[in-house]
Amino acid sequence: MSTPLLADLIKALTILPGVGPKSAQRIAFNLLERNRDGARRLARVLEEAMERIGQCARCRTFSETALCRTCASSSRDPGLLCIVETPLDVASIEQSASFKGLYFVLMGRLSPIDGITPETLGLPLLEQRLAEGEVRELIVATGTTMEGEATAHYLRQMARRHGVTPTRIAYGVPVGGELEYVDGTTLSLAISSRREY
Repeated sequence: MSTPLLADLIKALTILPGVGPKSAQRIAFNLLERNRDGARRLARVLEEAMERIGQCARCRTFSETALCRTCASSSRDPGLLCIVETPLDVASIEQSASFKGLYFVLMGRLSPIDGITPETLGLPLLEQRLAEGEVRELIVATGTTMEGEATAHYLRQMARRHGVTPTRIAYGVPVGGELEYVDGTTLSLAISSRREY
């Protein structure tokens, strides 16, 4: 038996990715039974984050300041611009410590059926940035979904219009992976993306 407020809490928790009604119920009960102080802290931090975290004016990733740390850094190469779909993609690339350029975060991918247009993805801002002439290589790191590939194609055309070299990140067999366990699409991409060894 749940109260109206408990029902609201459970329903609110279902907005989290991967949290269905049963998981939301378990989380709500756990917070109420065992961790009310933690729940209060979560509520405070969540409220503050929603108020203070916006988007970087240059790359569109999450930031508490007008420019994120990456865009404000003088040690990054402004001639290399990596285009990703989400801030989580930036975090993944940064964890690899292999990229020293800058980013542009689309916050999605082109999908006219869902109403996601070039304007929705901030592509006029990207076009303006390419027109400035500082970017020499546009590294497209969108997913391999149909929408990701359509977005990559659009970005490639945009780069060429501005005399910028478009490149696409390679996809293929993971390090330590056995070929017998790799799906056909990944193998096909790996073979077609091969380079001299």
